[in-house]
Amino acid sequence: MNARALLYSPNLHPLYTSNRPPETSPRNRRTLKPDPKSLRIWIHQRNRSSVFRVLVRSSDKRESSNSSYAETIKEGREIVNGNGVVSDSLSSVPWWEEFPKRWVIVLLCFSAFLLCNMDRVNMSIAILPMSAEYGWNPATVGLIQSSFFWGYLLTQIAGGIWADTVGGKMVLGFGVVWWSIATILTPIAAKLGLPFLLVVRAFMGVGEGVAMPAMNNILSKWVPVQERSRSLALVYSGMYLGSVTGLAFSPFLIHQFGWPSVFYSFGSLGTVWLTLWLTKAESSPIEDLTLLPEERKLIADNCASKEPVKSIPWRLILSKPPVWALIGCHFCHNWGTFILLTWMPTYYHQVLKFNLMESGLLSVFPWLTMAISANAGGWIADTLVSRGFSVTNVRKIMQTIGFLGPAFFLTQLKHIDSPAMAVLCMACSQGTDAFSQSGLYSNHQDIAPRYSGVLLGLSNTAGVLAGVLGTAATGHILQHGSWDDVFTISVGLYLVGTVVWNLFSTGEKIID
Repeated sequence: MNARALLYSPNLHPLYTSNRPPETSPRNRRTLKPDPKSLRIWIHQRNRSSVFRVLVRSSDKRESSNSSYAETIKEGREIVNGNGVVSDSLSSVPWWEEFPKRWVIVLLCFSAFLLCNMDRVNMSIAILPMSAEYGWNPATVGLIQSSFFWGYLLTQIAGGIWADTVGGKMVLGFGVVWWSIATILTPIAAKLGLPFLLVVRAFMGVGEGVAMPAMNNILSKWVPVQERSRSLALVYSGMYLGSVTGLAFSPFLIHQFGWPSVFYSFGSLGTVWLTLWLTKAESSPIEDLTLLPEERKLIADNCASKEPVKSIPWRLILSKPPVWALIGCHFCHNWGTFILLTWMPTYYHQVLKFNLMESGLLSVFPWLTMAISANAGGWIADTLVSRGFSVTNVRKIMQTIGFLGPAFFLTQLKHIDSPAMAVLCMACSQGTDAFSQSGLYSNHQDIAPRYSGVLLGLSNTAGVLAGVLGTAATGHILQHGSWDDVFTISVGLYLVGTVVWNLFSTGEKIID
């Protein structure tokens, strides 16, 4: 059966005018003359999408009217192609147009977290030549490293509230711009003096502090529950790959151009990300007018978080034992994680006697291991849920691995003399730690999907406190003790977290 679509517009060029469309015979359908004026239209059917090229052409009586028309003809599987000749093949939508929009959002969040850790870990490499240039002792280095967390701590809960009320798109965009500017200003602040550097690092923490709550809010609206673990694992693996990228490229940039180049080059990448974010992302499927009906229905049927939050039920949230288990375990987890994030290159340099280049490159392996194992853990967790395992049991299994794995491997470091084995042990510690992305880091959307941004901000506040205290305490411990003391404290907190998580956590929704 033939189908004809006629598009009328008084705004087309006056050359194309006619009182009405001319008769179109089967013969002249195949002999349309090419015309430079053309556009594409998209026709979305129930089960497929097709692209048609619409040719603008005129009748023989061009001067008789001010109206214009465009005609496209579809005859079975035959359409008019760009040369004015009917083609026997139907042009399909490009694969990037059919790619699920929810995974576009996930990949953009992944890239934001990639930049997040690139801009964060560059200091852990640059601090070595900076401390030599400015004469900083280990206590001062610990103070500088921890100053980032001062600002990071301030915006956790505020970022969650902001994201849950105004939408994650604006909040995450603000965060990337803010921390990128602070990264670029770091060398200038260091030359001005220590107080200025501490302030700029704290300002950088302000920007990165809103990232996790904003991301959690966005994904709670975009990602179905059966894809939750793998999507979050992918996004958090962006942090690990950001560490890999930052630790791998920082020594090279420092060697070639000096330590300030690390901050200038990494910070400028935020503008590229922001351009894509503003044009491709929306806070929720409701706001996305380009979302295909099939995907919109899938998300609507499988996402609990739909309506924006108008008020936060603080008393209800804080009255639930699983919430406090999440907060306490986040503290236990982040103590060890942040120590390794900020102090690992120094450990390689001081204990294993690697030079600056080797310290940066060998620091890559634990984070690369985390990126791989986080995604593997996410697929395992989602597979277990789809096969009938309760979400509660899956979260407990994954987080137990995330606690006991690092605890075991850190205890082995004191018995290892080989630098290669020490690096391997550190990589295994971080690799098992990454299973936490399918444990406590997925649990916010399980127990309170509508308030996941606020809840992540709340628990991550405890996690940031662990980062502030742990990073600063490590500097003081190293002045009076050893690395064995540093690792012993981390192991103790991992064991406490394991007990608390298995006693009080749940994967069921407890706050609606």
